[in-house]
Amino acid sequence: MTVESVRPETHPRPEAQPREASELREPPLAGGGVPLLGHGWKLVRDPLAFMAALRDHGDVVRLKLGPKTVYAVTTPELTGALALSTDFKIDGPLWESLEGLLGKEGVATANGPRHRRQRRTIQPAFRLDAIPEYGPIMEEEAHALTERWKPGETVDCTSESFRIAVRIAARCLLRGEYMDERAERLCNALATVFRGMYRRMVVPLGPLYKLPLPPNREFNRALADLHLLVDEIVAERRASGQRPDDLLTALLEAKDENGEPIGEQEIHDQVVAIVTPGSETVASTIMWLLHVLAEHPEHADKVCAEVESVTGGRPVAFADVRSLRHTNNVVVEAMRLRPAVWILTRRAVTDTSLGGYRIPAGADIVYSPYAIQRDGKSYAHSLEFDPDRWLPERVKDVPKYAMSPFSVGNRKCPSDHFSMAQLTLITAALATKYRFEQVSGSNDATRVGITLRPHRLLLRPVPRD
Repeated sequence: MTVESVRPETHPRPEAQPREASELREPPLAGGGVPLLGHGWKLVRDPLAFMAALRDHGDVVRLKLGPKTVYAVTTPELTGALALSTDFKIDGPLWESLEGLLGKEGVATANGPRHRRQRRTIQPAFRLDAIPEYGPIMEEEAHALTERWKPGETVDCTSESFRIAVRIAARCLLRGEYMDERAERLCNALATVFRGMYRRMVVPLGPLYKLPLPPNREFNRALADLHLLVDEIVAERRASGQRPDDLLTALLEAKDENGEPIGEQEIHDQVVAIVTPGSETVASTIMWLLHVLAEHPEHADKVCAEVESVTGGRPVAFADVRSLRHTNNVVVEAMRLRPAVWILTRRAVTDTSLGGYRIPAGADIVYSPYAIQRDGKSYAHSLEFDPDRWLPERVKDVPKYAMSPFSVGNRKCPSDHFSMAQLTLITAALATKYRFEQVSGSNDATRVGITLRPHRLLLRPVPRD
């Protein structure tokens, strides 16, 4: 149910190959930088257009973000090489900006042996044979969402998307029966935190972010509430004395490299990595899927027809997900055009090369899945919403690594199948019951932060006959 499962590998795996120093070139410097801020001002003003235009300047391009030199990679092949090579690690401006949220001891930011050990701890919760156990919860939440919405009333897609994303994550992975109030807290806090982290990434003016200015105080309050929410979740489990077979129990019982229980900070950081970025990315994708259902009623109708042909008119169930091929393709195409994670960074751990260019040890590398997945050199009619491009007879024309919404290699998101299952099921349930219309006050323009989501998507659900 992932992109990788719907198309075969047709290209050899790329590698970041070392070369003799005399053969290597310095990547070209992108134009348009300004004193002090460098290219950071363009990333603030129109980041998506800026990153999308970089391929015209080369496969690897130098940028200036404040005083730092950063290398931007613009082609699918080289992003694959970057993700798969041991010459690069998870680090750089994005991850430094996220450390205040994710900490330094969670699976999202760890490297080396710690990361491998943490992956082994959490991976059982996301095995393919474990996902069906979550099916009843996903079904219940998807259908509860459609029942909660009233025909003709305006739906705030931001809060509703976060509510279902948080509830599914909490109920499936943490076995928690959490109230909607917590989802609202998470939604509000994440919006502030991710916006502030994006500013800190593209304009790294460290000391200024410690001043008691209103935006900084708002950021710090939101960040504190996120961590308080996680502490509440862990404390409730400990107080209950229960040990259900779930991810939180696995963390509470996990051992470190010396066979000792892992520390409280690592438990905290792991739960943060499960609840917050996962909820943010899934919720953002649900918002874009709702936008798709409103903007492309022909595909919404096709999803409805497919669901009815599979179910015979009964409510869609988790067991139906694998048969909903067009629905799955609608989800994939929505993620192609509006990836929740639109920018990623790595750091070189040694002097190396990428695409024939010299990359010094310690250099930061950035690339944009948004730009890669919309590139006209990889996709015919690249800006059109076309789910049929993922049909078996057409998908072979898509270059490898031109669509990797869950990353690749040892940094591939462990929850890819879990996420695709819930996204497909939610889309099927919504499209079967309602048509959607945007209403006055809705703003579907893209809001850019660490993730992408609509500014304020307001829809009216119209019952199907």
